[in-house]
Amino acid sequence: MALAENPGNRRNILPTQAKVDRVTELKEKLENSSIVIAAGFSGMGSNQMVDLRRRMRDGGVEFVVIKNNLLNLAADAADIPQLKDIITGQTGIAFGYEDPVMAAKTVNAAAVAGGILRINGAVVDRGIPMAASEVSRLAALPPRPVLVAQLLGNMQSPLYGLLSVLSGPLRSLAYLLQARSDQLQQTESVA
Repeated sequence: MALAENPGNRRNILPTQAKVDRVTELKEKLENSSIVIAAGFSGMGSNQMVDLRRRMRDGGVEFVVIKNNLLNLAADAADIPQLKDIITGQTGIAFGYEDPVMAAKTVNAAAVAGGILRINGAVVDRGIPMAASEVSRLAALPPRPVLVAQLLGNMQSPLYGLLSVLSGPLRSLAYLLQARSDQLQQTESVA
């Protein structure tokens, strides 16, 4: 952290070691996460916060409340300055470390269920910031295994169609030969 000037008495003050450690910890979390979701939570009681954190943890998401200036410093240190665009007011940050879709589903479900949590936006894999509506659309996607299965099904469908078209003449020939064989057997049995 850089020296900060105190406008009241015009002397430089050093940040506390606790704040330096907190910024370092946040930087590591930002670097290790696949999605970072910023959410406003004003008016939330302590019992509601405990319940919210439990639901987030059950969904594989870590929810942290942090001062915006420390989060801004951590975002700059982690080279994710676009995160600063979605931080407004009292902000909680949800860190998703694995599947971004599942993390978005968890945070969106918590926002819908409690009614107090308000999604401000997200940054996925250090990309451009996403608006709250885009996070909701991300949460509406099916889980990754379902998406992979759909993709594979879409890739296999044309191959099965081609196989069917190519095997059609062979199948017709086999039916024709079987019909002729049956006809010859009937003719032999009558004679």
